[in-house]
Amino acid sequence: MADGSTQNTFSPPVMEARRWIAGKDFSAAPLINVSQAAPVDPPPPPLVAAMARALEDPETHLYGPVLGLPELRTQVAQDWTAAYGGAVTDDQVAITSGCNQAFAAAIAALCQTGDAVIVPTPFYFNHKMWLDMAGVTTTPLPCEATMLPDPAKAEALITPKTRAIALVTPNNPCGVEYPADLVGAFFDVAQRHGIALIVDETYRDFHSLDGAPHDLFTRQGWADTLIQLYSFSKAYRLTGHRVGAMVTSAARLAEVEKFLDTVTICPNQLGQRAALWGMQNLGQWLAGERAEILTRRAAIESEFPKLAAQGWRLLGCGAYFAYAEHPFDLPSDKVAQRLVDHAATLMLPGTMFVPAGDTSGEKQMRIAFANIDAAQIAQLFDRLATVKL
Repeated sequence: MADGSTQNTFSPPVMEARRWIAGKDFSAAPLINVSQAAPVDPPPPPLVAAMARALEDPETHLYGPVLGLPELRTQVAQDWTAAYGGAVTDDQVAITSGCNQAFAAAIAALCQTGDAVIVPTPFYFNHKMWLDMAGVTTTPLPCEATMLPDPAKAEALITPKTRAIALVTPNNPCGVEYPADLVGAFFDVAQRHGIALIVDETYRDFHSLDGAPHDLFTRQGWADTLIQLYSFSKAYRLTGHRVGAMVTSAARLAEVEKFLDTVTICPNQLGQRAALWGMQNLGQWLAGERAEILTRRAAIESEFPKLAAQGWRLLGCGAYFAYAEHPFDLPSDKVAQRLVDHAATLMLPGTMFVPAGDTSGEKQMRIAFANIDAAQIAQLFDRLATVKL
């Protein structure tokens, strides 16, 4: 059997982690699962009711426009214009089948085989997987102890093959929120070199600061440089319905449309209607969700001294994630597997977020706390504080 492009990348990390718990008995101590950053609760009842009503509309069951429902594109444009302070028009918005597809479509529009994209490390592993499968070189930009990437170091990595810099803020896996001036500096680098700046803001709704997280939409010619990605899945608990968005120039979206038409033809119609209803009706509810995530973030920070006393170090915390350095004399992939047996805890190792051969990931762990509350966070840290590996 001939090898395809999927042979160029690794197996899905979350699926691998699930195999570590398969067939194991957690009756004595219930499993604390902090491996995946997706809400497990269903959408709020009013949204479920709205989705049920949408199912009665015959249009819900048909193909829709490749770039998404016009009403949803217009709503995104209006909300982004209000939130970021710069003009966004509906023809600069595309709706996609989840934010992962938005990233894949952006790369397809930007890159050919052999091109390169600069990606800060630790990276979001699905970004790396898609670049591998697309035949695009991932140029790693190692972050310092602050987990913040350096624009000057990124600029030094640019070659004639470089087509984009890809950022995630608030960051996955590290949780850190990139300051507005840092994001702006990356925009300046990208604009200066005529490459794209991809900013994945999947977790934008859970940023700890009020107001716009950056000023990129107010920049002259922003649409020629910026490709902003977004996820409705996290905001409205629509993970299974796969609804994301891309905001960039209308000309670039014409290229993106070619990719989307050959992959899914159109985004999920029910999910789009749910996202639109959520944007129009769930502002107060979403504010409550944000407040709860910020409460959990505070719990991580207040409880962490229990682990610091055992030699752990908190490297980043925000949105759905805490990123930490463990104290054990084992690589993090082994630590993660042993924590299943010794602490009934499932988390992902830092080795899943760095390139092969990068040993920094061997000391790092990601804790995804979207699905555990403050009390469970305290319980998690109590368990970890007593582990001897």
